[in-house]
Amino acid sequence: MPIVKQADKSALYTYYNEAEDEFAQIINKSNLDSTIKLSPGLMTNFEDAVNLALIDIYENNNECDRAHLFLQRVLYRINRLKLFWFDNLDNYANEDSTVLFSIRKKIETKWMEWELNHIETDLIDSLVYEKALKKRFREDFNPLLNKDSFFLRDEISLAGYKRLLAITSLDGLVEASQLSRVLGGVSNEIQVILTKIFWEEYGCGKLTRKHSSHFIKMLEECDMDTYPEAYLNLVPWEVLANINHSFLLSERKQNYLRYIGGLLYIETSAPSSFQNYQKAGKRLGLSEAGTGYWDIHIKEDIRHGEWMLHEVAFPLANKYIEQAWQVVLGYDQQRFISSRAIKSIVKSIRELC
Repeated sequence: MPIVKQADKSALYTYYNEAEDEFAQIINKSNLDSTIKLSPGLMTNFEDAVNLALIDIYENNNECDRAHLFLQRVLYRINRLKLFWFDNLDNYANEDSTVLFSIRKKIETKWMEWELNHIETDLIDSLVYEKALKKRFREDFNPLLNKDSFFLRDEISLAGYKRLLAITSLDGLVEASQLSRVLGGVSNEIQVILTKIFWEEYGCGKLTRKHSSHFIKMLEECDMDTYPEAYLNLVPWEVLANINHSFLLSERKQNYLRYIGGLLYIETSAPSSFQNYQKAGKRLGLSEAGTGYWDIHIKEDIRHGEWMLHEVAFPLANKYIEQAWQVVLGYDQQRFISSRAIKSIVKSIRELC
């Protein structure tokens, strides 16, 4: 493994940039698994960079943003192969690659261990789960504003608002895609409620009403690029981690309860968060189209949060009594990861000033 001094941030930045460029070529190779089997050296530099980042962050506890960003970008590139983007079919040639699976598994294992250290899991086992979820629902449905909330609502300029749209477009333009991954299986009332939420997120079958279509209108109002991933390079690692975490939970059925807890938090907290963005847009003089995505979420997610609590989370907690703690864990972990992501967005906007 090459020696890169921790203090030399410029060298680290270059090192991870080169590793990312190398991975971009690797992931698009035809017959990737066969190619690597014949020429394993093609992965050496990239694997060295992954190992360095994993050790630096998760073993040595060095808060290196560039290492975080490198790992989360690698995961994102692999995870997005699970979604169809209506692009060249050859782009999906390696969607079932064992090489990519191994890379993803290696990063996710260390990352998830590290993430769980941020949550007080010892207390969750002793909770009365319905009571615990109700308490969290009340707290996050109408929370007290903090300094970041006031900043987003009352202080950001048009340039800051556009930076907010640029970063959130990575998820907003493909919204609810991970939810689609958990809808299959045996029919029951819980599945029906999740499908109703998905149906509304997707505009009840009308493209113009699909939530991502409202996001496109917001971008157009601000004369911004509406192409998915157009602003990928602006997205902080904390936001990528939020997206990758959703992929991790939704793609594994043993994480189903944790995914439900996380979705409960998202639907519960969205109205209060989006009110700040909505008020910022109106303060800046934008039209209804310029805040439409926030508007529709404020209206619909109040209902979605209630559905998630009473008709999804509670029934699941009662059905899987021994594993019900996972719903609360999923909620708490999503709360932490989402809050961290918002802080990173605020930091990015403040850097414009």
